[in-house]
Amino acid sequence: MRLVVVGAAGRMGRMLIKTVAETEGCTLVGAIERQGSPALGHDAGLLAGIGLLDVDVTDDPLAVFAHADGVLDFTAPAATTAFAALAAQARIVHVIGTTGLQEADFTKLEAAARHARIVQSGNMSLGVNLLAGLVRKVAATLGEDFDIEILEMHHRMKVDAPSGTALLLGEAAAEGRQISLNERSVRSRDGHTGARHPGDIGFATLRGGSVVGDHSVIFAGQGERLELSHRAEDRSIFARGAVRAALWGFDKKPGYYTMANVLGLDQL
Repeated sequence: MRLVVVGAAGRMGRMLIKTVAETEGCTLVGAIERQGSPALGHDAGLLAGIGLLDVDVTDDPLAVFAHADGVLDFTAPAATTAFAALAAQARIVHVIGTTGLQEADFTKLEAAARHARIVQSGNMSLGVNLLAGLVRKVAATLGEDFDIEILEMHHRMKVDAPSGTALLLGEAAAEGRQISLNERSVRSRDGHTGARHPGDIGFATLRGGSVVGDHSVIFAGQGERLELSHRAEDRSIFARGAVRAALWGFDKKPGYYTMANVLGLDQL
């Protein structure tokens, strides 16, 4: 499978290049960076520290997408929606690990999915997506006597909060409870907030150091507490999941998919 990495010079971009090169059944055919990037013209393999791949970094995605089967994208919302439109033109797989997407962005991605195979997730790791399935099941089993709180911590450079993974877990909890996360989420608490409202899903965000990603979903009842947690120790787990998603989507019909579909966890 011929794959393109966008945002090739970033930490995740370099990890994706390395993972594609190491994975049987796929090959890197393109690496994209923004206009003016100092990485333009450099070999993608040398950029990723794995040796020469004879794939130069370019700022012309349309020309590269035309000769590819899929694109791996951990960039920014504005860039991702633009890449989705190009992926739809090329009718290829678009794997999206970008976080910070808003409702308007999802509307554009759903439109692109009429022609592209979009695989989007707030987290690409097997462990996190299994955790989301468990959270959905536990939330459906336990009633509102158990309060749900989601705690996440990431490195000091992360720009969006709550994390995409925290929101993924929040959506899973809301689906289990058959409620709307948008209507029942609590993103911040400060000052005299009053008692907690039954059924709300709370989020707490921590930032510091070089933490790759820690997430816990706490079900707090009277006299007992259940905690489900995941700790990411290496960004390679996200890259491996993204490549796996691309390979999975290769022969699928155009549509909007998630990692739950890729991993067969959508029925959990």
